[in-house]
Amino acid sequence: MVGALVTGCSGSGGGDDKTFQFWSFTGINQKADVEKYKEAHPDITVKLTEVGSTQETAQALTAALAGGKVPDLVLIQGDDMPNFVANPDNFVDLSTMGADDISGDYLPWVWDQAVAQNDAVIGVPTDVGGMSMAYRADLFEAAGLPSEPDAVAALWPTWDDFISVGQQYVAATGKPFLDNAGTSVFFQTVNQVDEKYYTPEGELVYDTNPQVKEAFDISIKAIEAGITANVPAFSTGWSTGKTNGAFAAMAAPSWMLKSIKTDAPDTSGQWRVTTVPKVAGNWGGSYLAIPKRAANPEAAWAYIKEMQSPESQLQNFTDTGALPSTVSAYESTAIADYTDPFFGDSKIGAVLGKSLQEFKPFFNGPETATIGSAMINTVTDVEAGNTPPDKAWDVAMKAVKDALGG
Repeated sequence: MVGALVTGCSGSGGGDDKTFQFWSFTGINQKADVEKYKEAHPDITVKLTEVGSTQETAQALTAALAGGKVPDLVLIQGDDMPNFVANPDNFVDLSTMGADDISGDYLPWVWDQAVAQNDAVIGVPTDVGGMSMAYRADLFEAAGLPSEPDAVAALWPTWDDFISVGQQYVAATGKPFLDNAGTSVFFQTVNQVDEKYYTPEGELVYDTNPQVKEAFDISIKAIEAGITANVPAFSTGWSTGKTNGAFAAMAAPSWMLKSIKTDAPDTSGQWRVTTVPKVAGNWGGSYLAIPKRAANPEAAWAYIKEMQSPESQLQNFTDTGALPSTVSAYESTAIADYTDPFFGDSKIGAVLGKSLQEFKPFFNGPETATIGSAMINTVTDVEAGNTPPDKAWDVAMKAVKDALGG
């Protein structure tokens, strides 16, 4: 698919300034936005290509930037953005299109992640993920635990408290408490740090940063406590586990809450949503960018300005649940008062908004996603019994070094 895109997809509209090529990844219904835009602008033709997964889309873009035919507009997942920000010459500096005039509309830390060291603006944020803990109220009640969101949040101000609650659940039910330690513990704790895998100056410190080691150790502690189901996120067992009670809790950004509704429709009313331990978190978010060799950057920029305006993002939240990246959205009651009967009318908007308010931004370098994947894979191996817990850190460090090319 990547090769076909690079060699066969024109980055131009054949000289037509009312036509532009748009590459997106699958699963987030960009078709709806495109159709909405075309209804408002019937003279504009948007040729949308859903390339594949976020990773496949990033790979296709990388190949195209290296010499293939580029689209006029591309959606880039937030974890992949540092790779592209490190090479700003491959993209139109959106400040030359007027991005500086709208920069104040967006959450500063989200905007800054698309600004290169030479101050070029590479992308405009489309959304963020926020963070919550989704849990089965019926299973909590059966285990003798509180089930209402505020009472549950009070059980786990820290991750150690969270693990203790998990042990109580397992003791009462004989069943796993949490889906897995990789995405629901390590990925969350490591995103609550002040400094992650890089210093603000771009120096790699994943192997010496005590905050990273502490986050990793907490995930191993959760495994050793016996509270996890060893069901990796996005696996078949994970999807069915949301229905059959294979686990009672899972960390969930805004977009993952939608997956619970999709995968487990028969559990409507049984789930609740509350804060994660230590409250702060974000998982997800994307950016729209314009490659330097785009044939029709003006049309692409017009699309960005209209479809990612504060008003449009707030409407998109109402329509799809995608959490806005704009400042004004969190000053509105639309998010603060948002509930969903599927989740027992939990105060989802308030929980997600609070997670973003408490979130402390850190520098993400070009290898952030690679490092994180290697470490999560090690946590998963420990959970599966393939790596001894006392060897886990050393194994993780070797895995990262191997992934970075030694």
